Amino acid sequence: MGQWLLTLYFLGAKEYSKAPDGGWGWVVAVAFFLVEMFTYGIIKSFGIFLQDMMEEFGETNSRVSWIISICVFIMTFNSPLSSVMMNRFGFQFVVMIGGLLISTGTIATSFTSSLNQIYITYGLVTGLGYCLTFLPTVTILSKYFSHRRSLVTALASTGESLAMSALAPGFSVLRDKIGWRHTMAVIGALQSVIIICGVLLRPIIIKPRMSQKGCNSGCTKQSAANSRLLDFSILKDSSFVLYSLFGLFATLGFFAPPLYIIELSVSHGMEREQATYMLSIMAVAEIFGRFVIGWVLSQNVFRTRKLQVLLVCVIMMTVDLVGFTLVTHFYTLALCCIVYGFFMGTIACTHIPMLAEDEVVGVERMSSAAGVYVFIQSFAGLGGPPLGGVLVDVTKNYGAAFYSCAVGMGLSAVFLGFVRPAKKGLPCRRRTNVHEANCLCIHIKACQRNAK
Repeated sequence: MGQWLLTLYFLGAKEYSKAPDGGWGWVVAVAFFLVEMFTYGIIKSFGIFLQDMMEEFGETNSRVSWIISICVFIMTFNSPLSSVMMNRFGFQFVVMIGGLLISTGTIATSFTSSLNQIYITYGLVTGLGYCLTFLPTVTILSKYFSHRRSLVTALASTGESLAMSALAPGFSVLRDKIGWRHTMAVIGALQSVIIICGVLLRPIIIKPRMSQKGCNSGCTKQSAANSRLLDFSILKDSSFVLYSLFGLFATLGFFAPPLYIIELSVSHGMEREQATYMLSIMAVAEIFGRFVIGWVLSQNVFRTRKLQVLLVCVIMMTVDLVGFTLVTHFYTLALCCIVYGFFMGTIACTHIPMLAEDEVVGVERMSSAAGVYVFIQSFAGLGGPPLGGVLVDVTKNYGAAFYSCAVGMGLSAVFLGFVRPAKKGLPCRRRTNVHEANCLCIHIKACQRNAK
């Protein structure tokens, strides 16, 4: 079935002996840039519609916050489904279907008459579309690059920040002119570009030159493991479990600040139009952070210390999230937004690609690992924004939403700090399997020579 589905693809697979670090990978990087812009970029800009929905439907902060929570939960909870589908049907087909769901769900949201309907159109339909687009795109990009992986992923992921810095203010102006419903329809139409991005995800096959015909029997076990639709055996790896717990708690601090920064600023006396630019400040700083972390991790001195660099970024973000609760003036809030945006950029563009590093699971098992990792994150994505909304409703203070973010990010730093020690303390199964396969190949060749 998978073979005839290949006829649906506009481009055939490309074979390499190793990751090309370029070539068609640059086209894939552009596709990932656009996918980031119209997935996470739109999610993070959704805060501009919160007040309109609260007023039109007469709902509370916590109720409206469930829109993003359901969307993020569906996107992350179904990541194993995304892994299974991309391993079965390929990257192109899955992303094209995801793009169609995203555009359809967002446009349908503009025709809703209640908040419960938005839970379905944007939360379920669009959320599922996000699930089928982001994970396959970042996975195939990691396969195209090796030495430049950190830098290229960081650069391509700036699409998310560009959406916040340029599109969010633009959509805000458009909302004031034509209303939030028509603006939502425009966003849905623009998101259809993801379907084209799916076409550009040319499959890649890496066949190392060292693999010989005589080694086929020795490598069967490893090949079979890599061909599984979803490999849950990675849950036996303590370093992966710790890294997943890091992702779980870090997710609590990912979405609430962009969601509540506008209302926090307004509560401190700023004009709403002026407060909207806080998102732009965050986004510009985030772009800078992505550039910086991409350059830093591509340096030889940090290539074996990537987890430590990520840990420093997580700790700094935790401190900044606490800072949001202490400041009240425009310039101090803007400073917190700059710091948050910078370190958000460093974390957001590295925490999933970091799975491809040998310190975590390695690129061979990334397809399954990414699905399981994001699945574990889903529970924090579901509870984070509503928890912030409840705190706001109870305390009547938007700053309270940032407390849960700071606690979550602080706990994530603790688990991240134990990943590297756990990896060093246990044998790396992947390397052991490769070593055993090579030894078996040598033994087979020796037997063949003796037989002759």
